[in-house]
Amino acid sequence: MKNSFSSWLMSSELGTYLLAREQAYFDLAVADVFGFHAVQLGLPSLDLLRANRIAWQCCAAEEGAAHIRCHPAQLPFETRSLDLLVMPHVLDFTTQPHQVLREVERVLMPEGRLILTGFNPVSLWGVRHLLQRRDRAPWNGHFLSLVRIKDWLTLLELEPCTVSFMAYAPPFLRGDWVERFGFMEKVGDRWWPLAAGVYGIEAVKRQRGMRLIMPQWAPAKASAGLAVTAGSERQHTPCQTINSSD
Repeated sequence: MKNSFSSWLMSSELGTYLLAREQAYFDLAVADVFGFHAVQLGLPSLDLLRANRIAWQCCAAEEGAAHIRCHPAQLPFETRSLDLLVMPHVLDFTTQPHQVLREVERVLMPEGRLILTGFNPVSLWGVRHLLQRRDRAPWNGHFLSLVRIKDWLTLLELEPCTVSFMAYAPPFLRGDWVERFGFMEKVGDRWWPLAAGVYGIEAVKRQRGMRLIMPQWAPAKASAGLAVTAGSERQHTPCQTINSSD
């Protein structure tokens, strides 16, 4: 994750607006996730796991005040070792999104949870991304579509279970202009969710090859003698056994 994006979130008025909504999203999304190990990948200046109760937590990033320095496409965690992994805009700012997701699938435990956010190209933010100079954050990101990310996750058996949307106001530089469109935040989820500036995805890693094993019931052995059933074909009553000696 580029430091310039982190700086933009913390210092610009538009970034502050977005940060408030993403922090609220992660606080809600991680609150009820349990396990033993949780990792935040990227944005080490933020604590996106603060609402989670997993005891062992750490932040991994390429730069900044992270607990672990690493590239997102080469995670230094054992296979099937993490219960929760949060990725704020990691796929937007990497040149290897497929490899990043493959690493995510590798390190997550079966039924482990991935929570990520990304910029929505089909929005006013996406329009500005097309028109803006690409030499500064966040407009130098890739803005990958929600459909594409969900397809990639599904191929890796990371099942998307919840999709959320946030940041409906137009991406104006000035905070007062953003506030004028605050009404869009209140009605956005109902009237135009797909036009939000940012989407959030919660995905669960499904166990490869897992299948339900049904018990193999042994066929009942016929009792000695002649079984006579009373009643009609639609009414089943207990069998009466008549011994041949009677």
